[in-house]
Amino acid sequence: MALPKQSEDFPAWYQAVVKGAELAEPSLVRGTMVIRPYGFAIWERIQQAVDRRIKETGHENLYFPLLIPSKLLEKEAEHVEGFAPEVAVVTQAGGEKLEEPIVIRPTSETIIWATYAKWIQSYRDLPLLYNQWANVVRWELRPRLFLRTTEFLWQEGHTAHETAEEAMAEARTILERVYRETVEDDMALPVRLGRKSASQRFPGAVETLAMEALMRDGRALQAGTSHYLGQNFAKAYDVKFLGRDGKEDYAWASSWGVSTRLVGGLIMAHGDDAGLRLPPALAPIQVVIVPIYRTDEEKAAVTESLTPAVAALKAAGVRVRTDDREEHRPGYKFNEWELKGVPIRLEIGPKDLAKGEIVLYRRDLRQKSPVPLEGLAEYIPGVLAGIQDELFAQALAFREGRTFRPSSYEELKALVKDPGGFIEALWCGRPSCEERVKADTKATIRALPLDPAPVQGLCIVCGEPATELAVWAQAY
Repeated sequence: MALPKQSEDFPAWYQAVVKGAELAEPSLVRGTMVIRPYGFAIWERIQQAVDRRIKETGHENLYFPLLIPSKLLEKEAEHVEGFAPEVAVVTQAGGEKLEEPIVIRPTSETIIWATYAKWIQSYRDLPLLYNQWANVVRWELRPRLFLRTTEFLWQEGHTAHETAEEAMAEARTILERVYRETVEDDMALPVRLGRKSASQRFPGAVETLAMEALMRDGRALQAGTSHYLGQNFAKAYDVKFLGRDGKEDYAWASSWGVSTRLVGGLIMAHGDDAGLRLPPALAPIQVVIVPIYRTDEEKAAVTESLTPAVAALKAAGVRVRTDDREEHRPGYKFNEWELKGVPIRLEIGPKDLAKGEIVLYRRDLRQKSPVPLEGLAEYIPGVLAGIQDELFAQALAFREGRTFRPSSYEELKALVKDPGGFIEALWCGRPSCEERVKADTKATIRALPLDPAPVQGLCIVCGEPATELAVWAQAY
């Protein structure tokens, strides 16, 4: 299928890739989606990478209900206010009006902290290091498949600690180790880590930490967040523990999550005008083989040569598929697998077989080269590793080429408009300057330094003394 060009209509390109690569499609309720097998296989591999690292850092998985009594949500005023426009409420069930409305979880802090109140009595009960894989519902006004949907899949970690220092260290560990390593090592996508400004914090958080990735249209994507919650939720739900000094104190908390939004980020960060380009670490199919023949005799010869090669590739841990569909010509298959972003395509016909070769096509570089059929299983893993590295290098080079340090406010506004990207500039810390940039450009502060240091210079907006270096961008 012919795709719109990224440079001409990026949103249309994105929608066409999601549809054409059979990743997802809209469902019957506005804002919901059906994740198709190929899209879900990508999500599963992201999920497995995150889950492995979560467990390596000492966390356990559990599960809390989807339905939350509305009275629980009302206990934490800032949290309620932040989520109010997005909350879906059940008022009738079993043919009768409910005495108390039930909220479909937009996130689970409320029900989890109401439960933690029963589990925590002493410092000996801490820390609680728990995570759940679940779905949540947030009534989305402007849905876009994977990026913003009314219902989406995610993981949400919720931890309770004895001290503020432990809770903050937890939030940073998740961001800097679990999330960053997954996105950079498995998704081949470089990210910027930082703190959110007060206006961008998660409702009820003392500090929100985030990782921001740059998409190929110059817009930022918040790829994951980790929140230091202080004692806000513990106080709202009366979660106290007897400390080592014999005094009662409220527990300190963190929460953190990544979602199916990462699939959207993968598409927009690596895709090109021909479709997806999947990092081998996440590709459901790493190698697709397209046999080429005209006669039954040629088919038998090509098939016979491929059988041991395919077996050896599988034994080497390569996810390989042979596309031997009779109803489609080779050219159709080439276009389909290119659209779906399979990292390596192998083509073999009678002429290749006579030379003892197979033609290797690299999706990342869109280049063909002949390689020996013998020793293929030993050769391919190295090529896959090279593709993983190349995709990261390309994404990093794109980000660095779209990171700017304007010398004036007028230049900042011009850069946000064209070509877009990360705009680094000194900021005085005043919300009024942050709001002015948003009003003038639709850009928001995506990241402030994780470890703030003194800066010298003037705010690019108002000209008053600056307090921090901020990174602005338009964002999804």
